[in-house]
Amino acid sequence: MTGWLGFFVLSAVSLAVLAVIQAVTFAVGRRIGRYNVVDVAWGAGFVAVALLALVVGGGDPTRRWVLAALVTVWGLRLSWHMVRKSAGRGEDPRYTELLARTDGSIGAVIRKVFATQGISQWFVSLPIQVSAVVAGGTGPLGRSLLIVGTVVCIFGFVFESVGDAQLRRFKDDPGSRGQIMDGGLWAWTRHPNYFGDSCVWWGIWLIAAGAWPAALTIASPVAMTYFLVYATGARLLERSMSSRPGYREYQLRTSYFLPRPPRRLADRRPQP
Repeated sequence: MTGWLGFFVLSAVSLAVLAVIQAVTFAVGRRIGRYNVVDVAWGAGFVAVALLALVVGGGDPTRRWVLAALVTVWGLRLSWHMVRKSAGRGEDPRYTELLARTDGSIGAVIRKVFATQGISQWFVSLPIQVSAVVAGGTGPLGRSLLIVGTVVCIFGFVFESVGDAQLRRFKDDPGSRGQIMDGGLWAWTRHPNYFGDSCVWWGIWLIAAGAWPAALTIASPVAMTYFLVYATGARLLERSMSSRPGYREYQLRTSYFLPRPPRRLADRRPQP
């Protein structure tokens, strides 16, 4: 299925599937008493959209298969990582802070957490949806963007995965209790997982951009980067970490988002 009709069908079905995923996730969250389970559904929702695009779309098959493979590997790893991260633990401080600004009703929880995430998944996945129903993008420019985008996406995936693995090993070490993780990739950026995540979605957009008008969906990776840096990612995490001993010094010597060599503490300006 191609063209505008194909896009509307794929987009509508994607939105419906994401709504079902979020509804099930909300029910699970209510049952277990914590809403950070929504993080598990984040990657899984994108996998569902990418697989739908592969099956329903009638665009270039190489592009559809590459996007489906990249998003599936990324999404399943992220969902499994979030399962392991949240198992046996309480609510994520980010959601505690977010919901503290509401009346705590079920409607507020659905609106602020689950509906917001579902709509965000649909919007961020627009490059996948649009490119899946466009037959073009097989010329030199399209092939070049496919290669460059794949490289950027894989780089981001590896960067994010390594950062998560380093942090997990650090937390599992009893000798690290009370300390700040500042080794490995975490010495170059305070949020290597979020930076890698951002690269993944810029890579996906580059792949999709080879097929007009998918290039017009550039607002999707911009939105994902905004979520990761300001809305629900690094910004909220920094707030919850700011009172921990040693974190201020870590902020002074380590870049906030973009990887850079650690700064000497003699220069006491916070890294942007």
